[in-house]
Amino acid sequence: MIKTHRKKAKRRKKAPNWLIPAVGYLVSIACLIWVYHGFDWKRELPRIWATHPGWVAVAVAADILVYVTQGWRWTLVLRPVAAVSMWRSVQAIYIGLFANEVLPLRSGELIRSFLMAKWNGLEFGVVVSSVVVERLFDGVWLILFFFLCTRFVKLPQLLLDGSLILLAILVVLGALVALAIFMKHHAHAVVRQSRWKEKLWHVVEGLHAMGNSPSFYLAALVSFLYLALQAVPVFALMKGFGIPLNFWQAAVVLVILRLGSIPPQAPGNVGSFQALTKLGLMLFGIDKAAATGFATLLFFVVTVPLWLAGFVALALTGMKLRDIHKDARTRKTSIHAS
Repeated sequence: MIKTHRKKAKRRKKAPNWLIPAVGYLVSIACLIWVYHGFDWKRELPRIWATHPGWVAVAVAADILVYVTQGWRWTLVLRPVAAVSMWRSVQAIYIGLFANEVLPLRSGELIRSFLMAKWNGLEFGVVVSSVVVERLFDGVWLILFFFLCTRFVKLPQLLLDGSLILLAILVVLGALVALAIFMKHHAHAVVRQSRWKEKLWHVVEGLHAMGNSPSFYLAALVSFLYLALQAVPVFALMKGFGIPLNFWQAAVVLVILRLGSIPPQAPGNVGSFQALTKLGLMLFGIDKAAATGFATLLFFVVTVPLWLAGFVALALTGMKLRDIHKDARTRKTSIHAS
């Protein structure tokens, strides 16, 4: 009886499922209001349309290469546990990105992990672990990239403090991953104490195999290329739009976008994307109107190709996004329930 009452009490205390998405939508709306309040569309829209098409093409091509590179890296991370095809990897990534554009709380990460596990007969937890490894690589290079930028550009203290918080999170995450990679027996000892030990056992084995393969270290190097390519669309569009900033300043804008996209938010990061881009440009003295126009241009140039590619990648599976999301959530729930 006592246990039953405790379970009921926990259920009552649990926040409703709609709360976090609702907060994300409110933040998105607030950002959009701040970005576009007083924006003169009649005057600024012609400037957006006048962006040099050659630089737009460079931005789109670089953005596509970003996700092809991510697909290559994912195959390298997973190589010790499965021979994953490059095509399937990129396809799963684009479907996940498309899901992030239409579903809240970054559901695309869950969906792409589910698809990769389904297509290659892998344990879902192992694939999720490979995504965690990817994010660890991203975080390490992002911090290094950030501090490299500080040697060329003077940044506000708030950004420096935020980078230190991310660094602390990475240290903790890296320690857990390193435990599984280099001290498997100790990791198994910890896992035995968990109620999810059967699933976590596969995760530890997968991480150990991944981390002790030469492809793991190659994937770490490819992660630098993955991050550097993301700065190219920002810089190319600055050139095409007439924003007088250099590559390192464009890289700072990218870092601000990446750091700001970490918390769960509205689909496609609508609102926060424009607000963070505008803030980044204004740090370098770009006026509000030009910063808002550029933020609008950047959002559509990097998002529309993603929508199209994601839609095609999803259509080729013959499945519906709603069904994939439902199956992925069921698989996730089964892990927690086991």
